[in-house]
Amino acid sequence: MTDFPLLDLSAFQTADAEGRAAIGAEVDRICRETGFLAVTGHGVPQEVIDALWSQARAFFEQSPEAKHAVAPPPGGPYGYLGSGTEALAKSRGEDTPPDLKESFNGGPAAIPPGETDPDALAFCYAPTPFPALPGFKAAWRGYYAEMEALAARIMEVFAVALNLPDDHFAPYITTPISGMRALNYPAQDKAPEEKQLRAGAHTDYGSLTILLPEPGSEGLEILTPEQEWKAVPPIDGAFVINIGDLMTLWTGGRWTSTLHRVVTPPNWATRRRMSIAYFHQPNWHAEVKPLSGPASESVTSGPYLMSKFAAANG
Repeated sequence: MTDFPLLDLSAFQTADAEGRAAIGAEVDRICRETGFLAVTGHGVPQEVIDALWSQARAFFEQSPEAKHAVAPPPGGPYGYLGSGTEALAKSRGEDTPPDLKESFNGGPAAIPPGETDPDALAFCYAPTPFPALPGFKAAWRGYYAEMEALAARIMEVFAVALNLPDDHFAPYITTPISGMRALNYPAQDKAPEEKQLRAGAHTDYGSLTILLPEPGSEGLEILTPEQEWKAVPPIDGAFVINIGDLMTLWTGGRWTSTLHRVVTPPNWATRRRMSIAYFHQPNWHAEVKPLSGPASESVTSGPYLMSKFAAANG
C-alpha cells in the first residue's frame, strides 16, 4: 500500500504560516475520515527506540513467573498483564474471548507538585512496578519522555488543523496522565477461538495514540468510512498515530475515533509480533469540552479515563 496518509513533522515545523496551514488542512481531512496517519520526521532518536525494543524483548522472553512478579494489584493500571486477561472489544459491549496478547504497562514518571486528588494518586500516579532487568527502567523512561514531547508537537499540528492558535492545547498537557504499554502477541500454536483476535476491535480513549509497530510487522487494521477493514502497512522509520474518543469529543464530533484491531495474517500466525503504544491523555484536572456544540458534554480528563478503563476491565 502506498496510499496511507503521511505527516512529515519536520516539514511542518520548518514551514512558513501558509505551509503550516496547508499541512494542517490535510491533517484535518485525515482526522475527519479515519484519524489514522503515519508520522515521519519525528525527531525521536533511534538509539532511544532501539533501547526500548531490546528491553521489551528481554522482558517478554522471561519465564511466566518472572513476568507475573510485576503484575498489577487488582484494578491497578500498571504492570504485567498476561495472555487471557483482556478483551478490548468488551470496551464497546462486544462479548469475545480474551485477546491473544500480553503487555507491560506504565504511567507518568512523577507526581505533579501539589497533587492531592486521591483518585489521581491511586490510579494514574500509581507507581509502575518495573522488572529487575538491568536497563529496563531507564530505557522505558527515556522512550516515554520522548513520546510526551512528540505528542506535544503533534497537538500543535492538531491546533493548526482546527484553525486554533498553535499553543491552544498546551495548557491542557503540562502534566499529562499518559499511559504506555509494550505489547507482545505470541506465536500461535493452535487455531484461535471464534471471534478471538490478537486485539479485538476497539477505539482508543484519549487525545491521541502514538504506536510503534515492530519493523515489517503486519496485522493492524482500521475500519474505513466505507465500513471495510483495511490493513495499515508497515512504514519504515514512522510512528502510526490515531486520535481517540476524547479528541472526538473535544472537536465536537468533527474528528473520528476509528475502530481498529490486530488480526493474525496467515504468514504471521507462527511468528510473534510486538509493538509499543503511548496513549496521550491531558492533565488529570483538565476540563475538556467541545470546541463547538453543547458544552454539556464537558468531561474532566482523569475521571473520564478511569471510567473508560473500568468499562474495559470490569
